[in-house]
Amino acid sequence: MSNEKKIQQASEIFAINVFDLEKMERALPQEAYEKLINAIESNEKLDIPTANIAATAMRDWAISRNCTHYTHWFQPMTGYTAEKHDSFISHSKSGEVIESFSGKQLIQGEPDASSFPSGGIRSTFEARGYTIWDPTSPAFVIEYPHGNTLCIPSIFISYTGEILDKKAPLLRSVEALNKAALDILKLFKSPAKKVFSTLGSEQEFFLIQRKFYESRPDIIQTGRTLFGNPPGKHQQLEDQYFGNICEKAFEFMTNVETEAYKLGIPLKTRHNEVAPNQFELAPIFEEANVAVDHNQILMDLMDRIAKRMDLACLFHEKPFAGVNGSGKHNNWSMSTDKNENLLEPGNTPQSNLQFLVFLVCAIKAVYDHSKELRISIASAGNDHRLGANEAPPAIISVFLGELLTRVLNDLEKGKITETTEKAWLSIGIDKIPTIPRDNTDRNRTSPFAFTGNKFEFRAVGSNQTPSTAITVLNSAMAAALIEAKEAIDKKMKNGSDFNSAAVDTIREMYSASKKVCFEGDNYSKEWEKEAEKRGLPNFKKTPDALAAIIEKNTIELFEKTKVYNKRELESRYIINMHNYTKQIDIEARVFYSMAMTRFLPAAIEYLNTLLTNIQLSESVLGKEKSKEIKDLALTITDFCNKLKIESENIETARIKAENISDIKKSGEAYKNLLNETQKIRDIVDMLETLIPHSLWPVPKYREMLLQL
Repeated sequence: MSNEKKIQQASEIFAINVFDLEKMERALPQEAYEKLINAIESNEKLDIPTANIAATAMRDWAISRNCTHYTHWFQPMTGYTAEKHDSFISHSKSGEVIESFSGKQLIQGEPDASSFPSGGIRSTFEARGYTIWDPTSPAFVIEYPHGNTLCIPSIFISYTGEILDKKAPLLRSVEALNKAALDILKLFKSPAKKVFSTLGSEQEFFLIQRKFYESRPDIIQTGRTLFGNPPGKHQQLEDQYFGNICEKAFEFMTNVETEAYKLGIPLKTRHNEVAPNQFELAPIFEEANVAVDHNQILMDLMDRIAKRMDLACLFHEKPFAGVNGSGKHNNWSMSTDKNENLLEPGNTPQSNLQFLVFLVCAIKAVYDHSKELRISIASAGNDHRLGANEAPPAIISVFLGELLTRVLNDLEKGKITETTEKAWLSIGIDKIPTIPRDNTDRNRTSPFAFTGNKFEFRAVGSNQTPSTAITVLNSAMAAALIEAKEAIDKKMKNGSDFNSAAVDTIREMYSASKKVCFEGDNYSKEWEKEAEKRGLPNFKKTPDALAAIIEKNTIELFEKTKVYNKRELESRYIINMHNYTKQIDIEARVFYSMAMTRFLPAAIEYLNTLLTNIQLSESVLGKEKSKEIKDLALTITDFCNKLKIESENIETARIKAENISDIKKSGEAYKNLLNETQKIRDIVDMLETLIPHSLWPVPKYREMLLQL
């Protein structure tokens, strides 16, 4: 008899822990189900009787999945997820304990809002906040070893109505994009009744052994190694990328896939990344709101499964110096309820004209709102990655590929684009035949690259939620579509037919925004100089980028699309600046602590050994024969003195920065403090090359990166 383990196929377990539309339809009366569908698809308010029916059905299903508790699962401004678990128990009229769950409990919860970041919207004594069910993202069950919990995706708002989370703005941006896109599609006589953004987030990460993680206070507290030298062999030979997946990583990824499939997360791809012990998991596209939820659930799954396997899963954008960092490449497009991808070239002249309108609007969106896109990827962790030769630079630009660039340039000049086959684009709509789908190469240095039927926003960091970047993309695209619709309408009122008006609008919008398009090497110094000539912003550090949140252009964008109001934007500026300064403050504290309590004592211990050896050597061999050992002892002594001085300087500078009340000046102070901490790292990393391995107080890169 074979002992081979039976592998469950994804189709056998997919979404078994999700209360999706199929399960709703089976569990609910037809009338209640139709009302729920209307609430999901048309934003119609759900009445309490229907909510009660839905809650009862959801409770019964959850209990059948061994749930004892439920939670409103939400995404506060911490960048992570939050949950408060309540049991299903209640008292019956006769006083007995029963399992119950009402429509009111389903629709709304009331967690304490005072301790979540609010940027001044909430004070400590103003604790009330509300979680409100988001029916557009299905409820799901998280399995724990000692009992399961029903999770209800929710938005989080203050008592006074301001948004305190990352989901509500995303939902608002989805609606803004839906309205603006439908207005354009009506001009094309499209039957679509709904447009939504789609998203596939490629998740990069590192795996290391748990024992190494627990022996590195810097990784535990900051997510990255503040000290350490790359091993002699790391990624130089480029033999890691797409190489054989080692058994431990393979086991981890298959465990993650199994749990992800149960939760309806459509993971498609797994592979080795460039650096040792770096990997990637990537899903199939989904509606953006659901895809964001799934990415947050996936990161939590990966973290918990890694712990069970005595591993640590690192999501920091740059956990190891000297090797590639980790991103979260966001593949973004727009689709209709008729299964039409609006960024996919079509098969008719009319559909290709429509494609070009949406394509050029995307270019205009990035050009007009590159600052806002840079804000969406700004963090202390991502600053270490952006601009290095493994990630796009901080300059936001668009890559289209040679063919589409030539087409748009010719269109701007009124020329016909010729190919080896025939003229496939001219100003006349009658001469627009099929546009090839895979008409571009890939430019992996571009932050925003067109890849055939979508744009890949590659600059998002591994540890960041995709929600902010997609919120900005949706909002910017909605604004560009509104502008295009107004331009086409104006031309038609002045006597142009629709096709001519659309082509002229494409030409004008491309001409106004083509400065943001770049086909070359985004890593080059030449591009940095060229981008400056073009007037493209280049915010290399987070505090510089965040200042744009409260600029006029940003406020106008989000108020026009009704995604944020001015007060909400001001709160985001404060929250994000505080996140940055707190992260650098934590790192500075860890720099000081590890330098003084780990590396300095290790260096002194080795120095004492050297001094003892010098005495023995001189007594046996004479002073001349001990010169090399003396020189080493003097070098170690010099490094010890420098390490103590620089550590104390950092602590003094940190305390000074901590006491700066002005938020802008505080950001500058912490940005400078981060630069100064490099001096401590340089000293410690040099000591690592001199002190015996047996005396080194933390695991080295060669252990963490080359052992799994």
